[in-house]
Amino acid sequence: MHFSRQSTPQPPASPLELLRRHVHPFPSLPEALDDPKKDIFRYFDSFSSAKVLLIGDASHGTSEFYAFRAALTRYMIEHHGYNIIACEADWPDAESTDRYVRRRPGPGPRATIESEAEARRAGREPSFMRFPRWMWRNKETHDFVEWLRCWNKGKDMKKEATGFYGLDLYSMGASMRAVIAYLEQVDKDMAETAKRCYSRLLDWSEDPHEYGLETLVSSGKGFKGYEEDVVQVLQNMLSKRLEYERAKWDGEEFHGGEQNARLVKDAEHYYKAMYYARDESWNLRDTHMFQTLQRILDHRGSYSKAIVWAHNSHIGDARATSMGWSSDELNVGQLCKEAYGKKALAIGCLGYTGKVAAAKRWDGDMSVMHVKPALPNSYERLMHDTGIKNFVLDLRTKHCDRALREALMEKRLERFIGVIYAPATERQSHYSFAVLPEQLDGIVYFDETEEVGALEVHQPPGPLEFDETWPFGL
Repeated sequence: MHFSRQSTPQPPASPLELLRRHVHPFPSLPEALDDPKKDIFRYFDSFSSAKVLLIGDASHGTSEFYAFRAALTRYMIEHHGYNIIACEADWPDAESTDRYVRRRPGPGPRATIESEAEARRAGREPSFMRFPRWMWRNKETHDFVEWLRCWNKGKDMKKEATGFYGLDLYSMGASMRAVIAYLEQVDKDMAETAKRCYSRLLDWSEDPHEYGLETLVSSGKGFKGYEEDVVQVLQNMLSKRLEYERAKWDGEEFHGGEQNARLVKDAEHYYKAMYYARDESWNLRDTHMFQTLQRILDHRGSYSKAIVWAHNSHIGDARATSMGWSSDELNVGQLCKEAYGKKALAIGCLGYTGKVAAAKRWDGDMSVMHVKPALPNSYERLMHDTGIKNFVLDLRTKHCDRALREALMEKRLERFIGVIYAPATERQSHYSFAVLPEQLDGIVYFDETEEVGALEVHQPPGPLEFDETWPFGL
């Protein structure tokens, strides 16, 4: 009699085993950057189909996150035609950098990333001076900006050169002054009108939160703020769009002036909403950043392709995180996915431990702080337990091993450090739940990291941006 021998069923591989099999390791970051074949960046070639490629960071003060993002961006510009860098940064400061890297003609300040002393010697106004200075005033960003200026040399400013833009809305006072300065160049009568419309709001520009509070506590007395005034300035500019665009500088300065006027309108609404509809303020901010990105893409033409630099909390799809599940918060990543579908892809940088540049409180000086090892039940801990120091992983369906992707679909903790780091309250302050393969399309993992190369440690006093620090400067 013949008996068939049946093999014993094997248990499914654990997430840890699957990660070890399928991630793409790379050596230390300097070695990866020196690789003449740039294999680590070629891993992301299939991401180049994106109209919008979002590259995030898990903190605003980690050197590896900034350096890898800058290097991947360089690769995507050189090999895949991206011509827009849009950052979680103030529009007026980023525009001064854009004038520098694209060698734009016309008025307005030009600035690279440099120390205050170097800027003064060169006759330039230093940029990105509000807290937290180290977020953009660091060696990693400096090196990228200087490379971008060299890359753009000899290229058509509008059609070929890669521009540098800011998406955020915290520059209400600077943007009002920029609108007036622009109008004084093209229409002095309209500049006087803008001065009148902005005059009362400018008095609040040093502390816009007080303006928002005043509109709340004085609404019963008839004070509703200056929304009509800021809307009038924008409408006046748009009514003369064609005239202004033809006047000078090939429409570039009008684009900047219009964006500053839109920023003032959105910021006026934002600061009021912080008091009467606090839950909406995050959504207003990220909606403003997304709409700004859309206007930049439209301005640069049908062949435009954008890379977005922002925190993981902004670029990962909020619908796959606690932000969306419990707070009904959306973000730039979600809005891009809804608008562009598969033409919007997000890559996040994550880390396990090391050092970070951060403040202990708002307006505090920068400190180099030790990052605690990631918590159990976190994605970062799972990645650390592989024993692989650095790796990249494509998380998309048909690009990622199916069993691995399914294993990573288990809801886990993920760490988010902004410009403030509070290790004493690590779990409450810096962790949120996420489903990683639905949040991000790819990841870059560093087991141990260093702080960014900040140009300054001391921070000047400045107004508190509540939502920027809730939680902790994201």
